[in-house]
Amino acid sequence: MSLVTLLPFIVLIGAMFLMTRSAKKKQQQAANMRNEMQPGSGVRTIGGMYATVKEVNDDTVLLDAGPGVDLLFAKNSIGAVLTDDEYNRIVHGIEHDLKSDADVVPDDASSLTESDAATDAASDEQPVDLGKKDADDEPAGEPTADAAPAEAKTDEQAKKSDGGSEAK
Repeated sequence: MSLVTLLPFIVLIGAMFLMTRSAKKKQQQAANMRNEMQPGSGVRTIGGMYATVKEVNDDTVLLDAGPGVDLLFAKNSIGAVLTDDEYNRIVHGIEHDLKSDADVVPDDASSLTESDAATDAASDEQPVDLGKKDADDEPAGEPTADAAPAEAKTDEQAKKSDGGSEAK
């Protein structure tokens, strides 16, 4: 056999080796992460539930999911161990302000282009009603004389179209 015929097999075996090596590395990192869990750390399960670790055993983890709710999970079902800041941000909505000394950037450029007088004048204006209003809006009550013939015509047209379809 020549080298040209063996080359595709060598490349295939090399690719398989590299893929299994990277998968093994990911599995090892996940196992290390699960073994480093300590009581009090926040975790996310593979099902998406957030909880606090209460107790760690060899193959199981006892999680505190809320007041009076303790759940027993397999260690393999822990998807991620979260930092305290990340856990508090997701579960409790507490934002840790890392940029407390930084300048505040406005959401839009209007505050940079308008003057203070224009802003004050705009706030004193009446709110704009953007609701849809038809020209023939009438107050609630009895319909006018014009409305009754219009209703009769639409009923008559509906009867004609129903009758025509039944005749066929």
